[in-house]
Amino acid sequence: MKVLHVAGARPNFMKVAPVLRALDARGVDNVLVHTGQHYDRTMSDAFFDDLGLPVPDVHLEVGSGTHAQQTARIMERIEPVLENERPDLTVVVGDVNSTIAAALVCAKLGLPVAHVEAGLRSFDRSMPEEINRILTDQLSDLLFTTSPEAEGNLVHEGIDRERIHFVGNPMIDSLDRHLPKARASTVLERLGLTADAFALVTLHRPSNVDEPETLRGILEALRDVASEVPVLFPAHPRTVKMMRAHDLDALVDVDGGVGKPGAIAVVEPVGYVDFLRLMADARGVLTDSGGIQEETTILGTPCITIRWNTERPITVEMGTNRLVGTDPAAIRSAALEVLRAQRPEPKRPPLWDGKAGERIAEVIVSR
Repeated sequence: MKVLHVAGARPNFMKVAPVLRALDARGVDNVLVHTGQHYDRTMSDAFFDDLGLPVPDVHLEVGSGTHAQQTARIMERIEPVLENERPDLTVVVGDVNSTIAAALVCAKLGLPVAHVEAGLRSFDRSMPEEINRILTDQLSDLLFTTSPEAEGNLVHEGIDRERIHFVGNPMIDSLDRHLPKARASTVLERLGLTADAFALVTLHRPSNVDEPETLRGILEALRDVASEVPVLFPAHPRTVKMMRAHDLDALVDVDGGVGKPGAIAVVEPVGYVDFLRLMADARGVLTDSGGIQEETTILGTPCITIRWNTERPITVEMGTNRLVGTDPAAIRSAALEVLRAQRPEPKRPPLWDGKAGERIAEVIVSR
């Protein structure tokens, strides 16, 4: 059996690693394709080192661009790879442009597709990721879900229950495997931070960083948070670019002056293990990322999601994640409340037990 895996962005790698490892243990011939959707080394390649992933068999090097440009380049470059390899199954993960591009090419070539993290829905089609999720699920032959509500979403959209498999969350497999190593990371010492005495921030969604007034309001709210505790902001390169384009540099410390009173310390993205340590030891995390909502649930770190909706409602149901939208007053109020409250207990949704990769591999091999 030959299985081809497609990954292109940092969250993909955390989900691919457990599946690749479990299939390899079963003697499956794996082919790993890195689309290069995240093209900066700190945004992708360093994750391969941290996760113990092999060097990709194929690197498409598509780079950045509009959604149409990026998706088209991935489709154009992955088609000859698929035609040459003719895998028995192509595994796509998550909801990025690499996911839908690979699934669409496979469908045109008549090659079976499995979607890891199927059925998640925000019910907001203004999000490019939502379009990717819906279309990828319609094109997939096997649909692996991470949470109970996902199956209902898929059935409602006309997908046969026999193609749906509730397996748990492979991202949590990676977290459990690497948390001991993360506990030994020296990233706090290197940055001059104290455990449970700083706030961690990530922002990258276009709805937050492309609109100057929205981004300004978020940063001003974070400045108020920084008056209470140091705020660390490992910034996506695109977010830094937008801050500079909108003349918002004055609201942050782009020199990475961690620990300055009232300052938001902007630093380069860090590797997976270091970031896991930062999430585990932060007093609170403010983010617009989907995966971070899940990881903080397991770690018991309060998460404030700077979005109006989430495709991961189970994290809100667990009580560790709070949606606050983009209103500066709401962000400020929620953050300050978290900073002054007792840390919640970690929560484990059903099947988030570190064995999702094994379940996925078992289904693939049995089919």
